[in-house]
Amino acid sequence: MVFCKKPAMLLRLLTPAITLALATPALARDALGMFETWAAFRDAAVPRCYAIAIAEPSTLRRDYQPYADVAHWPRQQVRGQVHFRLSRKLGTNSPITLSIGGQRLNLVGGGGDAWAADKRTDAAIAAAMRSADEMTVNARGEDGKGFSNTWKLAGAATAMDAAAVGCAQLR
Repeated sequence: MVFCKKPAMLLRLLTPAITLALATPALARDALGMFETWAAFRDAAVPRCYAIAIAEPSTLRRDYQPYADVAHWPRQQVRGQVHFRLSRKLGTNSPITLSIGGQRLNLVGGGGDAWAADKRTDAAIAAAMRSADEMTVNARGEDGKGFSNTWKLAGAATAMDAAAVGCAQLR
């Protein structure tokens, strides 16, 4: 099911989501839908389901294509785990903060990835994603320079719901 107010934008929005889905190693993947700038997928072979979006474009240096996802891993009884693939390799002991809906939350991470420190923070981030317009992660790269990645949140709530429903029967 695809929801997009501007049909001409559908291809532009769908291409990055498909590229992200294909870039991950799993082969058995079902598209659950494209919702504004977010998409939802189910991978029954793992099993897992996730909502995912790429970060806003930037002309600044990037080591990786940044994306954010909210995943469900039924066998591990994990629901709503928030993950960020950042655009740069993180510096040692770099503080990582997420700004969303007027809140600043500390994240943990390493390499080019960041996560919520615990399930409570995962839940707080997912709840804020439902009402905020965007979220931004700030950190320092291995070169010591600060960087940020921003995600628009239009469609995030619907994509997260689609991922949750998609994993409801998987075990």
